[in-house]
Amino acid sequence: MLKRFQKHLDKNFPCLYKSKLLIACSGGLDSTVLAHLFQKSNFNFSLAHCNFTLRAKESDKDESFVKNLGSFLNCNVYSIKFKTNEYANENKLSIQMAARELRYSWFEKIVKKHKLNYTLTAHHKDDVLETFLINFTRGTGLDGLTGIPEVNGHVIRPLLPFTRKEIQDYAEKNKILWREDVSNSSIKYFRNKIRHQIVPLLKELNPNFFKSFDNTLNNLQDSKTLVQERIDELNKKLISKNKDGTLSISIPEILNLKDIKANIYEILKPFGFINWKDINSILKAQTGKQLISKSHRLLKNRDELIISSIEKVTDTIYEIPEKAKSISKPIPLKFKNVEEPEKFSNNKAYIDKEKLNHTLHVRKWKKGDYFYPIGMNGKKKLSNFFKDSKMSLLEKEATWLLCDGDHIVWIIGNRMDNRYKITSKTISILEITLVI
Repeated sequence: MLKRFQKHLDKNFPCLYKSKLLIACSGGLDSTVLAHLFQKSNFNFSLAHCNFTLRAKESDKDESFVKNLGSFLNCNVYSIKFKTNEYANENKLSIQMAARELRYSWFEKIVKKHKLNYTLTAHHKDDVLETFLINFTRGTGLDGLTGIPEVNGHVIRPLLPFTRKEIQDYAEKNKILWREDVSNSSIKYFRNKIRHQIVPLLKELNPNFFKSFDNTLNNLQDSKTLVQERIDELNKKLISKNKDGTLSISIPEILNLKDIKANIYEILKPFGFINWKDINSILKAQTGKQLISKSHRLLKNRDELIISSIEKVTDTIYEIPEKAKSISKPIPLKFKNVEEPEKFSNNKAYIDKEKLNHTLHVRKWKKGDYFYPIGMNGKKKLSNFFKDSKMSLLEKEATWLLCDGDHIVWIIGNRMDNRYKITSKTISILEITLVI
């Protein structure tokens, strides 16, 4: 197996040879063998072990085993303890999903902190089959049937061509010790039922089952490639990029597609929108209807769908130093004293400095904000001003305000407040420019 493994790396992962690697190691058969294989192949690697504190003393023994394994293999070991049950309850996740989020997030931190190149996990061919069958029984699309990817960003799975039997045979032949998790033999878990009851039956029905399974995966992957080519063509046709970095999709063009459901699902899937009922609902909804995924917002705005990355809403107040000539955060502005206005535009504000009573600051708008729009009589709520200006939800959320204490001086890039306008009696003029 060692020679096959090394040939596999030579052919598919030559990038690993000059890299600093992190091997996720539970202490079980698969990850322990993976560590031994990389040690035999003279790679530069460290081990990372997560103690999920789910099996009391047994979890601590796993951690000790991995630390001793690191000493034996002469490599660094990083370990951490997680309160997995608490995290799962707080985030309403299954234990399996909670453990997955915790470990991959921690792996990323280690890689960044120690300037490593790749994280390696010990998934193998049996894992691919089990995942395929689990997804198949629950209902899935091509993504769920095309297996576990060998490469996912900086995560690499170099054992995917090998079966569990091959890995165990190698361990026994080379007298490699590992820790056995007794829960792996319990069929109360869905994956274990697949592993211990379904897979053996499939292998009995077809002695060459894994070869047939490989052929099936290759065929499905070919189909997935064809679908992706079609979606890439549609993306070029339907999606346009806006100046603010958001993406727009024409709803009339979507409705002209032959198979709307399949096509829009594939288009929106990368942004986390996969529920067809919700997507179909927003296509028919009024302006302002929105969907939220973990990473993006999908907004109905007249005859368009607008996709934007979710940014954390901030209530931070950014004070502007008294003699500042410019600022870059949170929005780029330039400040200049002038004797008279040069050119009026939405991106420039001319302020009577004598009317300022506080240090200027920049903040986001909030419910209840109002101002006295220049060119109008009386005050107006910002929410009503935005509505009258036909600003989309995304435009409103992206709006910054220049303020003097509790007073709004300028809706940056839009309207000034009448109380701060220059007049024939103005002595000092402050020109503020939004840099675009």
